Amino acid sequence: MMGYQDRPQDNLFHYHIYLETRVRQNHPLRRIKELIDFGFIYDEVKESYGTKGNVSVPPPVILKLMLLLVLYNVRSERELMETVPERLDWLWFLGYGLDTPIPDHSVLSKARTRWGSEAFRRFFERIVIQCVEAGLVDGTKLFIDASLIEANASNNSVLNRHSLERYLKKGYEELEGRLDKDDDDKDGHTRSDVNAHHISMTDPDASIVNYGGKPKLYYKTHRTVDPAWEIITAVEVTPGAVNEAHRLLPLIDSHEAITGTTVATAVADSMYGTIENMLALSTRQIKGHIPFLKKTHENKGRKRGIFPEEAFTYDPDADTMICPAGKRLKKRTFHVRKQSTEYIGSKKDCTECALRPQCTRNSLGRSVHRHRHKDVLDLMLNEITSPSARRDIATRKHLMERSFARAVRYSFDRARWRGLWRVSIQEYLTAALQNIMALIAAVKNPTRGVRALPLKIATVMAAGEHLWCRYRRYFVWKTETLL
Repeated sequence: MMGYQDRPQDNLFHYHIYLETRVRQNHPLRRIKELIDFGFIYDEVKESYGTKGNVSVPPPVILKLMLLLVLYNVRSERELMETVPERLDWLWFLGYGLDTPIPDHSVLSKARTRWGSEAFRRFFERIVIQCVEAGLVDGTKLFIDASLIEANASNNSVLNRHSLERYLKKGYEELEGRLDKDDDDKDGHTRSDVNAHHISMTDPDASIVNYGGKPKLYYKTHRTVDPAWEIITAVEVTPGAVNEAHRLLPLIDSHEAITGTTVATAVADSMYGTIENMLALSTRQIKGHIPFLKKTHENKGRKRGIFPEEAFTYDPDADTMICPAGKRLKKRTFHVRKQSTEYIGSKKDCTECALRPQCTRNSLGRSVHRHRHKDVLDLMLNEITSPSARRDIATRKHLMERSFARAVRYSFDRARWRGLWRVSIQEYLTAALQNIMALIAAVKNPTRGVRALPLKIATVMAAGEHLWCRYRRYFVWKTETLL
């Protein structure tokens, strides 16, 4: 017998309706509510509120709304607030009832402006510390990489600095002041010509990057990932034109400060393999499993088919270099900026040499540079060619690409807002969510919140004791001596 649905008739009252029973037990928001303590935000932002006036929306609710915005990849804050009454699980997560008034969407933008990025940075760090306390972070090996974030601005908003003079108003003075700064920025790199003479009127913090053959406005996010559970331990957002090589050491410092561990091995691609970085890692006794940037450019372009500098032998007694043909290159000068000595061969010897086509195309003869710390660099180069380094370099490609690929589901590759500090908030929330998902998968008996200080998980162990490190796709059995 077929059943027919009666015409719906709204009840005046509903009894025995509990949101707690409407949210399934394995719902991700239920697990997040069990694991994460959002109450810490009261102390973090209390200085941002006065003692008189209208009562604000509770800060934990604002933080949860920001988390929902990123977790469910909602297009806008206005759409988020329109959707909240329709989602019983969101209402339950926020601590709302069916008849609770929903805040206006402007509450979120006002809170971001009032709090700044510091409160969200602390939220991300607390999640990392909680992952450390749960045993999900080894801390001794660190994978580092960067990725571009498309700015929320059109290329049509980019103007030449000289064109601003015709339209100079009070609102443009700040932008003009940014352009009049020194060419060298705080990261120690020289700005490219295009970014030194052009600026976006919509988002001045973004910079022009020629990526994929088409220049666009970008930011750049820098990440460090621990391989045990692929926890993101440190993040930083910069303009897109910033060279990632300059952020290697600050990222390592942030990782160690947050996790309370000491990095023994740093793994990155060749963009981080500058001489300055390799020497700095050697000074800190960190193994650098990073291909030398200089080595990647050998046998390319004009250097194709030309003897590399390693083909020349250094004679310390005579302070000269011996070329493959047995001729001596004499010392010419010392370059202070490069911290290297230049050796040059005799023009006559190079002209008469039978190996000249394989050695140089310069009419003046072949010149070779030797860094003042060449012995240290050679040791670092030998470490890079070791089997463990080759495995780490191969692993880095998949591990870091996987970390950024998971972030795409939260729309991390496109900036939601404008301004460096706002894009930083987006990255803090995205990285925190990725860590929370790893925490949910790993922790079976959750404990809410974290301790006040980071927990140093690197414990003193007996010499030769074996330590298991769990990798997501494989297990690596390693022997370490922790002193």
